[in-house]
Order: sequence, then C-alpha cells, then structure tokens
Amino acid sequence: MNRIKEVLEEKGIKQIWLADKLGKSYNMVNAYVQNRQQPRLKVFTEIAKILDVDIRELIIPTKPDKYE
Repeated sequence: MNRIKEVLEEKGIKQIWLADKLGKSYNMVNAYVQNRQQPRLKVFTEIAKILDVDIRELIIPTKPDKYE
C-alpha cells in the first residue's frame, strides 16, 4: 500500500501532472494512486524526487516500527 494519493492531495498536485513528469500514462499513475498496482522501487524513488518528499512518506508500513 502507498500514500501517493494523500501526498498529491496535500500538495495540490493532479495525477495528470505527475504522469507527465514521470513519462507514464495517466492510467498507470491512477493505478498507483488507487493502490491497484504498486510502482517498482525505481519509480517510487522518481515519484519522491518529483514530489520533493522522503520516499518513506509514500509508503504505508505493513508492520509497526520496532525502533520507534
């Protein structure tokens, strides 16, 4: 699961803009945003750079962090 949708909403950015910056189709970015498909790590890294966030802000952890 990812938080791409939430981060886009927080920043007021549209999916079509992100798709253009990534060089991907709107449908592909929409699949990421709706969690129907997860991007590869390289794409997650690109999205984080484009959105100017730490990559960890885009990912929902599946287990609690034992170090917190």
